[in-house]
Amino acid sequence: MEIKRAGAQPSTRGPSDWFSGTVRLDPLFPVKPPSQVAANLVTFEPGARTNWHTHPLGQMLIVTAGCGRVQREGGPVEDIRPGDVVIFDPGERHWHGAGPDTAMSHIAIQESVDGKAVDWLEPVSDVDYRG
Repeated sequence: MEIKRAGAQPSTRGPSDWFSGTVRLDPLFPVKPPSQVAANLVTFEPGARTNWHTHPLGQMLIVTAGCGRVQREGGPVEDIRPGDVVIFDPGERHWHGAGPDTAMSHIAIQESVDGKAVDWLEPVSDVDYRG
């Protein structure tokens, strides 16, 4: 058994080449072979969001606080709230983030393939963000 104590791992700022706006990353658990699953608590300040991206084995988001937005390529911008679970298929191009006036936090869970869990793409435009 292993217990990951809250606050035992430092928070980091989301890198500007992956996110627009202010984003905080709090690691929950890293990949620990033979498992390939990792999770982070991600907090977006109002208006902050990921770049477009994909995951080789998909991604699950569990919204824990605030109100946010999510979109898959070709689909509408959707509002998300605490308790919502968002599941992206492998290779599905998408983005997620806070609402324009509210912060949002979610737990992001994804698996790695050959050590890679995400392919980061271009920033989400303000037009796409507003939907």
